[in-house]
This record gives sequence, structure tokens and C-alpha cells, in this order.
Amino acid sequence: MDERMKKVRQAVEHELVCSAHSMAHVWRVYRLCLKLAEKETNVDVEVLELASLLHDIARVREDTDDTGMTDHAVLGAAMAEPILRDAGYPEATIRDVCSCIETHRFRGDAVPVTIEAKLLFDADKIDSLGAVGIARAYILAAGYGEAMYSDENVADYVARNHVGGTATGRIRVLGEHTPNLEFEIAFKRIPDRLFTPQARAIATDRLVVMEAFFDRLKAELDGQA
Repeated sequence: MDERMKKVRQAVEHELVCSAHSMAHVWRVYRLCLKLAEKETNVDVEVLELASLLHDIARVREDTDDTGMTDHAVLGAAMAEPILRDAGYPEATIRDVCSCIETHRFRGDAVPVTIEAKLLFDADKIDSLGAVGIARAYILAAGYGEAMYSDENVADYVARNHVGGTATGRIRVLGEHTPNLEFEIAFKRIPDRLFTPQARAIATDRLVVMEAFFDRLKAELDGQA
């Protein structure tokens, strides 16, 4: 890692202090990006590395915004621009990195266009699945005061607690969400939203782990296991 990238890393470390969207998450996404890039051609690895490091730089600001108006993808791109410029990166690189950050969000309307943006999107979503995804889901749940499990009908819940009454709308009251609802509403849809075949294969495998976990959890909560 050269000196410019070290400056970027330090800027991210200064901002990113929450547990589920932590530097550990960033480094997992970073490694997944590079793993996925091995199967692709014409990838600007520098852009991909920088975008993976910076993609969640505004996440804490979104999570601590009680108004619910902050979009960490949009704000993150705005925050990344001066960081990259101060580190000495050329304008073309800055533009491409910011585009990746702006389009990495699952609950968002912006669509990744470049291969680097698609790889970042895929890697970030993979890290929400599998055993790691379960652990991260409960870290977040604890932070928001969520229950362990909800038996609420998914369609009713989405209509009640998602902006616009759709699965892609932002959650109105985070404390009423639960990891199993997130699994049903978002995680199950991830493979179909991914851009690369290798990412879809990894995501599908990780979903098997998650489904088995939530099935077992439900059985134990009901006293059936």
C-alpha cells in the first residue's frame, strides 16, 4: 500500500467507528473485491481498492442521523472526493471512485455501471450473507434495540415500516426491524441483484447457511428443537 492509499485508509479509520460497518467489514469487502476481480478483465485495480476502502466512510453519519435523511452512499462520495484529491489522485480516478461509492447501496436507485462499481456492489452484498452476515445482523440488531425474531407477516411489515411501502424503501423505525425480517426482505433477493457469476455463486451458497440458521432459530424459539 503506497503513501497515498495509506492517507485514504487513515481518513476512513477516523470516520468508521461502528461495529457492523467497521474496518473489519471494509477489509473483508476489499479482499472480496480483489477475489472477484481475478475473474474479470479490464479492471482498474487502483479504483477498486480505493472504492472498497472508502465505500462506507459516511455510514456512521447516516446511522446517527435521527432525521433519516442521510444517504451514506451519496454523502460518502462527497466525503471521498476531497480526501482523494488531498492524497494526490488524478481527477479521473476520483471521478471513478466516487461513482463506485454512489452506486454501492442495495436500498438505492443508483445503478453501478463500471466493472469496478459492479464488483464493489457484489462484494459489499456478499459480506451481508452467510455466517458473517448473521453475526453482522445481530450486531446491528443489538445497536438498534431490535428483537431476536419477529413472526410478523413480511408483506404487512414492509407496508407498515418501509418508506413507500416497498422492500427497497428505507426502514422507518429501525428498532422494529429484526434480522429474520431483513433475511426475508433483502438478503434473499441479493443473488438476483448481483452482477458477476462468481458473486452470485458465493451469495447462493451463503444463503443456504442463513436459511438453515433462521429455520433452527424459529424451531428453538417455538420449543420444537
